[in-house]
Amino acid sequence: MRTALALLACLGLLLSPAPAPAEGPQAPYVLRVPAPLGDSAQRLLASGYDVIEQRDGADLFVVGDAHTADKLRADGFRPAIETVMPPSQWAPRSLGDTTYNGGYRTVTAHIAHLDSVAAAHPDLATVVDYGDSWRKTQGSGGYDLKAICLTQKRAGDCALTPTAPKPRLFVMGQLHAREITTGDMAWRFIDDLVGSDLTALLSSVEVWVVPIANPDGVEIVESGGDSPVLHRKNANGTCSSGQRGVDLNRNAGSHWGEVGTSTNKCSEVYRGPRPDSEVETQALQSLWRKLYRDTRAPGDTAAAAADTTGAVISMHSYGNYVLFPWGWSTQKTGNDAALRRIAQDMAALSGFRAGQPGELLYNASGATDDWVYEDLGVPSFVWEIGAASGTCGGFFPAYSCQQGVHWPKVRSMLVSAMKAAKKPY
Repeated sequence: MRTALALLACLGLLLSPAPAPAEGPQAPYVLRVPAPLGDSAQRLLASGYDVIEQRDGADLFVVGDAHTADKLRADGFRPAIETVMPPSQWAPRSLGDTTYNGGYRTVTAHIAHLDSVAAAHPDLATVVDYGDSWRKTQGSGGYDLKAICLTQKRAGDCALTPTAPKPRLFVMGQLHAREITTGDMAWRFIDDLVGSDLTALLSSVEVWVVPIANPDGVEIVESGGDSPVLHRKNANGTCSSGQRGVDLNRNAGSHWGEVGTSTNKCSEVYRGPRPDSEVETQALQSLWRKLYRDTRAPGDTAAAAADTTGAVISMHSYGNYVLFPWGWSTQKTGNDAALRRIAQDMAALSGFRAGQPGELLYNASGATDDWVYEDLGVPSFVWEIGAASGTCGGFFPAYSCQQGVHWPKVRSMLVSAMKAAKKPY
């Protein structure tokens, strides 16, 4: 990465005025921005920049275009170009397309996969439609929101009730649409649960997987084909100078509208007009309330009950972190010791770093993992999968990296999470 920086410096690209925009799609930049933990990092987020969930010492990283470096300097920051990514090329896709960018599966392929697994393994799998995407509610395309429940079925299993007989692990991918590694990890997890030694673990635990939590956003990403569109949010809204949509990981009603969010509709961390405004957010919360008991009293310092079961994993990329609540503050939860232990156990298996977001990256409010813990007391974690650079790093790693690089790490953490869900506290 430093070698790349030196080369860019020789070419006059570091700390120089941004080039004039050319016709056609613009190449996105990843900019390295000095922003130590604390006020500097929070000011960067509050300014509405697209800050990646990755830190290198005192530096954070911002995705932008040719003008972003100038704006950062005007706001008092000192950016340097870290990476220049290929521009996205939107192109209409055939309804028959099942893959893009070298092998990543489309939304329609993921939905078909859930149905095929359930048909092939009726003793293990049940597909649940838990809502509609924003575009579907508007009658403008869109998708059903689909989950799959996997367990060795007995009476009461996979029922939409918090009094289920088995502890539940919930895993979701692509809440942020452009984080395409996470959808692939969900696909592989589903296949492993019905076709490997992991099947034996389903005798004592119920696993719920939502491979694509933001299908409208993913449809935008995959429209670029082999040059995926760098879209993070859902599809609700308009924007004249950036991407449309609401950041679904800033929309949840847990300290909504506080640090690390924006009221600017064009910001990548736009929080939406009110807490839980988005249909994708509402559908997930409704599903979680049907799957888990509420074992935690109100208040930021209250602990969940010792007999709490279950765990929720939201997979993101990138940075190689295991994060846990609170994200809105560095204040500790009432179950901090247990959350920290579980996170460290998972991180030890993957080589990731474990901690609260404010300890490792920055604070941000309105996240789904904070909501799950605050509302239900269930331990919840965010995994930031993948390195910052290299063939297997970033938002769009080579598809060949999934099997050999990312999956062995994620699989070991998923097994750890299945075991921890039985008695987390």
